[in-house]
Amino acid sequence: MSKEMQAAFTLLEEEKGISPEVVIGAIAEALTAAYKKQYNQSQNVTIEYNDAKGDFIVYSTREVVDEVFDSRLEMSLDDALALNAHYQIGDKIRFEEKPKDFARTAANAAKQVIMNKMREESHTIIYNEFKRYENEIIQGTVERVDDRAIFINLGKVDSMLGKRDQIPGERYQIGDKVKVYVSAVEQSKKGPIVYVSRTHPELLKRMFEKEIPEVYDGTVEIVSIAREAGDRAKVIVKSNDANVDAIGTIVGPRGSRIRTLVDELHGENMDIIEWNDDRATMIKNALKPAQVNDVIVDEITGETVVVVPDDQLSLAIGKRGQNVRLAAHVTNNKIDIKSQTKFDQEASEASEVEAEAVEPTLSADVLD
Repeated sequence: MSKEMQAAFTLLEEEKGISPEVVIGAIAEALTAAYKKQYNQSQNVTIEYNDAKGDFIVYSTREVVDEVFDSRLEMSLDDALALNAHYQIGDKIRFEEKPKDFARTAANAAKQVIMNKMREESHTIIYNEFKRYENEIIQGTVERVDDRAIFINLGKVDSMLGKRDQIPGERYQIGDKVKVYVSAVEQSKKGPIVYVSRTHPELLKRMFEKEIPEVYDGTVEIVSIAREAGDRAKVIVKSNDANVDAIGTIVGPRGSRIRTLVDELHGENMDIIEWNDDRATMIKNALKPAQVNDVIVDEITGETVVVVPDDQLSLAIGKRGQNVRLAAHVTNNKIDIKSQTKFDQEASEASEVEAEAVEPTLSADVLD
C-alpha cells in the first residue's frame, strides 16, 4: 500500500492543499475503528504511519501483571522478563501487530478517508471562495429555467434564483449572463449553498458603487434604499463633500449614470432623494413628485401625518399605494397621507368637540 499511499498524499497536498498530517490522522482514526469492528478490540491499539516504510503499522500495548485475565491486554511477568530482564509489574509493553486479513480492510478504510477528505476540502475551498463574495455582485450563466426558479452556474457552484428573488418581467434563456447579489453563503453536508437575489436593495447599492466612483470612494453616500424590484426605487443620498452635489453626481450628465442602472434593471424607475437632517423635510423630499403642504411628526408615537393639496392626494399615495409605501420604508417612518380638505375638516371637528367639553364648566361657574 506504500507507493499508492505516498502518491495519494502528494496529490492531496499539491492539488488540494491538504497537508499529509491531516490525512494521516484521519486515516489512523478510521483504521482504529475498522480494527475494533474486525477484531472487537481497540482500547489498547494505536495505529501510526511509518514514513520510512510508507505504511501504517498497528501497535498493541499490554500491561505486565501477576495474573493474566485477558491476553489481548495483559501479559505475565515471566513472559515480560523473557523479553527484557528489566520489566516489572505495571510496565506497559508495546508490540507491533500483523493482524491476519487486515490489509484489505486497511486499504479500503484509507481510500474512503482520502475520498472524504478530498470532498470536504473541495467544499471548504468553494465555501471560502464564495464567502468572500457575500454581500457583493457576481455574474453567472443561466443553466436551466423552470416555473419554480432560474438555475445559475456561478463557476464552481450552482445557485437557484427563486421567484421572490427574480425581478418581475425579466426573462432569461439558457446561456444568458446575469448579475446577481450574493445575500448569503452557507456550508451544508452536501457542500456550500450560495443564495442569490435580483430584488435585494443591496444589489442596487452595489451597482451604484460600481458605476459611480464618488459612491465607491464615499464622497457620496447611499443612506437608504427602498425597492419594489422591476418597478420603482427610492434612494436617499448624502454628500460628504460640500463642493459635491449628491443628486447631480448620481444622475450624471443628462442622466447618463442613472440611465445605465435603469437599463441594467430593465426599466426600474428611481427617485433620487437628497438627505436632510430635519425629519419632516426628509419625509417631504421622499414623497416627491407629489407636493406637500405640511408634515406633522408625532414624536411620541413616531407616526407622521402628511398634508397634501387635494389634487395631489393620488400622486402622493401612488399607484396601489406604492409612493407612500416606499417613502415610509426609505425614511423608516409611519406615514399617514391626508388631503388638505380632510385635514381641515378633522381639525374643525376636533375644535368643536373641545369647545363642547369646556362649555358645561363655564355654565357651572356662572351659576355659582
